[in-house]
Amino acid sequence: MARIAVIGAGFSGLSAASYLTAVGHEVQVFEKNASAGGRARQLKTDNGYTFDMGPSWYWMPDIFERFFNDFGYSVSDFYDLKLLDPSFDIIFDNKEVMGIPESYPALRFLFESIEPGSSLQLDKFMEEAEYKYDIGMRAFSYMPGLSLAEFADIRSIHRALRLNLFSSFSSHVRKYFTHPKLIALMEFPILFLGAMPRDTPALYSLMNYAGLKLGTWYPLGGFGQVISSMQELAYRNGVEFFFNSPVEKILIKDNQATGIMVDGIHLPFDAVLATADYQYVERVLLPKSAANYRESYWQRKTFAPSCLIYFLGISKKINKLNHHTLFFDEDLTQHAKEIYKAPQWPTKPLFYVCCTSRSDNGVAPAGHENLFLLMPIAPALCDNENLRETYFEIMMKRIENYTGTDIRPYIDYKKSYSVSDFIDDYHTYKGNAYGLANTLFQTAILKPKIKNKKIKNLFYAGQLTVPGPGVPPSLISGKIAATQLIKHLNIQKHEAVI
Repeated sequence: MARIAVIGAGFSGLSAASYLTAVGHEVQVFEKNASAGGRARQLKTDNGYTFDMGPSWYWMPDIFERFFNDFGYSVSDFYDLKLLDPSFDIIFDNKEVMGIPESYPALRFLFESIEPGSSLQLDKFMEEAEYKYDIGMRAFSYMPGLSLAEFADIRSIHRALRLNLFSSFSSHVRKYFTHPKLIALMEFPILFLGAMPRDTPALYSLMNYAGLKLGTWYPLGGFGQVISSMQELAYRNGVEFFFNSPVEKILIKDNQATGIMVDGIHLPFDAVLATADYQYVERVLLPKSAANYRESYWQRKTFAPSCLIYFLGISKKINKLNHHTLFFDEDLTQHAKEIYKAPQWPTKPLFYVCCTSRSDNGVAPAGHENLFLLMPIAPALCDNENLRETYFEIMMKRIENYTGTDIRPYIDYKKSYSVSDFIDDYHTYKGNAYGLANTLFQTAILKPKIKNKKIKNLFYAGQLTVPGPGVPPSLISGKIAATQLIKHLNIQKHEAVI
């Protein structure tokens, strides 16, 4: 069996390592940070708060279940899930709240109360979105995206046409709904997918099905519990981990990766699977001659947003905040333009508040709240403490106005995180938080390839390659890359025997 180095211990790295060891390969994972998780690391404070540093929306539970099933386990063997109700709240102008119920009949009632006739339209929309989810997430997402041949049979072509790859999400939503509140509800995931709704394929209505029909869940203990569960599974499979161990170079000889360099030491391996930021791997860890893409390629790409995040510990309860709250009391289109079309710090930002202590007593001291504030911004913006504080004040004023209570005097923990931190901690290109935008020309086979074109035993996984950004796609990405590497090693072994 082969010795394989996996670079990075985020979702895709943990996923890939587990699949590789499951078939008997010896796998060592090298992570630059002190713990596993990548963007899903946790921050634990001395005064009793636990913050998820990145992902906070647990959608597509079947993808997580499928991952653990592949190794003979269930999600429930590792962590407990709580179905949130309401799934989330949206705050509109004048403090008007739209709570999104967990049950579909209640959701239909909500739609009908806002726009007569829209409950039947929602049924039609969801029927189509379910088809896209079944084909897009459960079939096409597991394709390696190496060639058009993967889509060559008649059934696949027919399926691809039904996925609405060539129509815009914005126009698709407006075929069904006219009320601005309903449009805002359906379009909100797109703000984080990385493009204007009009530039995003209608395929991504599958996100509406995932969030509104499959439910919004919370893993007790936070997303860090998902990471620790995946790490435990990897340990059981025999994976070795090396933390605080940034890889300095991928060593190449005769179009083969022969190992990696860590702390100036050459460590020999039979193959390498890189789940660190794709562009960083190619720009820094590989010689230019071995890279799949030049810098100009990345400059042409449309990236998903970066973020300004605040982690806040509050020494009192805030009863009016639920687990997830979207502050859409400003114009979505204007904010989106200032991310994607005319990059700048937003004039009137939308933002999101996560209060995990509403669902989990273990993430904050008794009587306290744990708040996570996130404002999407354009990548590559100038980032400094004064700007962060300016927008902190903007967000806090609106939160306090909505809740009708003072919050700032009760802050007993506060930490910000933004563009420069994403670059420092994860080597992310331009400080992006979510990877490549899901535009038509950055979908499926048009994404950066999971296989290096020049180095036969070097593969990639993560949010900059197939199937795309987000936690479930990262799990899938690890499986795809591991599967392709296993095939390569089997072919190599067979050729050696011959």
